[in-house]
Amino acid sequence: MTDALIQGILLGGYYALIAAGLSFMFSVMRIINLAHGSLAVFAAYALFVLADSFGISPFLGLLIVVPLMALVGWALQRFILERATRAGPLVPILATFGLSIVIDNLLFEQFGANTRSLANYIGDLSYDSWQLTDDIAVGKLAVLIFATAVALLAGIQLFLSFTPLGRAIRATSEDSDTAGLVGIDARRANAVAAAIAMASVALAGAALGTRATFDAYAGAPQLLFAFEAAVIGGTGSVWGTLFGGILLALGQSFGAQIAPQGFLLGGHVVFFIVLFARLFVPGSALRRQVLAALGRQPA
Repeated sequence: MTDALIQGILLGGYYALIAAGLSFMFSVMRIINLAHGSLAVFAAYALFVLADSFGISPFLGLLIVVPLMALVGWALQRFILERATRAGPLVPILATFGLSIVIDNLLFEQFGANTRSLANYIGDLSYDSWQLTDDIAVGKLAVLIFATAVALLAGIQLFLSFTPLGRAIRATSEDSDTAGLVGIDARRANAVAAAIAMASVALAGAALGTRATFDAYAGAPQLLFAFEAAVIGGTGSVWGTLFGGILLALGQSFGAQIAPQGFLLGGHVVFFIVLFARLFVPGSALRRQVLAALGRQPA
């Protein structure tokens, strides 16, 4: 039981890491990026190419891939999402869905159906662990991923709270029109937010590639985990993302203790319990958002 608890918490760090960019982009631009998982896989493949073809460690490769993904995020906002949002709230969702299909098929065409992994390029870290007791061992890579998630979320929180650009992004997320009246460039704020979100996706791709295998169509499961963690923790909440990731992973971990097939089912059960609670409990933020979208007043 203790081992399941520890492993669930550490796995929650990965889910928080992959959910951070999705939650951040939604909180600022109110856009659900359905290409999020595919972009994480794209980052993992970029690190794989650097390691396999040029002998660059995945950790050093992040010095290249993180700025690359930030540039992708900036371009995604400027040339796709900004234009799509003008046509209504549904169009950005369709645009990112189409983008995910394009990315998946391009990766399949380039790399085929074979699975890949970055574990071979990080040495003993991929399997080494600390033995806490005779029955409990903690993987060093899992601890590193968890620490990276905490550091990323803390960095985002500090950036939003104590920098002029961070405060501009917060103001834009609240009301872009009013922010423009006080001299804030909403286009710039949204582009920077998208760049930050995609930079975090690069870290998620590195975590995905080092802790597990991936293929061209691995983006959909990662999007599902990110979405569930973000909803459980509360979309737009920085530290809620970490809480949501841990709660999702604990559901999976304890579900696997009940039955081998209960790993994914346990996480889905936790997600639906939290989702229905947020929808039907009076006063919840999600309930207010859904009722507003339906043109109804909260009870």
